[in-house]
Amino acid sequence: MDLISRLNSEASLLRARLDILSRQSSSGLKASTLSEIAADVPRTVDLQNNIARRDSYTKSIDQSLTRMSVMQTALSRLSDIASEFRSDIATKLSSTDSNSLVTVQSRARTALQEVGQLLNTRLNGEYLFGGTDLANPPVPNPDSLPTSTMATTIATAVAGLTNANAATVTAATLAAAQDTTAGNSVFSAFLEDPAQGAGEPRRAVPVGDGELMTYGIRANANGTAISAGDTTGSWARDLLRGLMTLAALTPAQMAQGTGFDAVADSLRNTFRSAESALAEETGGLGAVQKQVEAAKTRHSDITTQLNTQLAELTEVDMASTLTRLQATRTQLEASYRATSGLADLTLTKFL
Repeated sequence: MDLISRLNSEASLLRARLDILSRQSSSGLKASTLSEIAADVPRTVDLQNNIARRDSYTKSIDQSLTRMSVMQTALSRLSDIASEFRSDIATKLSSTDSNSLVTVQSRARTALQEVGQLLNTRLNGEYLFGGTDLANPPVPNPDSLPTSTMATTIATAVAGLTNANAATVTAATLAAAQDTTAGNSVFSAFLEDPAQGAGEPRRAVPVGDGELMTYGIRANANGTAISAGDTTGSWARDLLRGLMTLAALTPAQMAQGTGFDAVADSLRNTFRSAESALAEETGGLGAVQKQVEAAKTRHSDITTQLNTQLAELTEVDMASTLTRLQATRTQLEASYRATSGLADLTLTKFL
């Protein structure tokens, strides 16, 4: 009986081992709860938290990269508009040919609306050039830009153009474009308010512990670009100012000759300034994209290493586990047979 008890005890141990190996071969994990690997719990938890944190950074990075890509598309088109009108003024607009104004003027009005719509670019319901005011358009009425207060003020200044006051006229258009007061500005009150959008930091994405990458651009202010030349200080305001001035010109102003040519020169410089600033803005945003992508790659590489370390603590070697599973099953079957044989042993059989 002592032998049978010992065999039963060994069988119990084999059954317990078989249950563990069966579970491990099914799940691939060493244990079903952390308590079963108590000695490795601190290291396991630390690795899991590290992996989760990097996964969170990666998700934020992916979202920001998508935003930056859409912003780049909008900036590229805005740059094209500035380039097109700078070229038109240089090659197609002349005070000696009043017919040259008609086509350029019509396109300027259409372009005004397009600029407004581009500045109102959205992604997943968020206005990308609106600062933290994600739900409201940075340009509230893009289709009404040709008749806005800013456009009307510029048109009034242009209507008074003579050969003697071109500098005064261009100064008036500059002031109109720089006016941030409610009702005069074409941009949202939020963006123009120093206590709100105008005073807030640019949008940024966390790419690591204590590490932010700034990429946001507000519709009414430059991001990284520094406008130079005949400028309001903002490529968006420069672009709007130039288009509104073009839209306001008439054959009567063209007839001024030298006065018109002076305004045309100013316009060309305004569009050149917007074009240059937009190129700088695009380049700056592109540089940030590369840095953010590098951070994403870094997180991916480190996460791979962390997952390997975590697997060593929590996962089994499947080939070894299956081999041990089969060996234990064989041992258990042999134990059952031995126990069964002893149970059937009688005194007569023994003698």
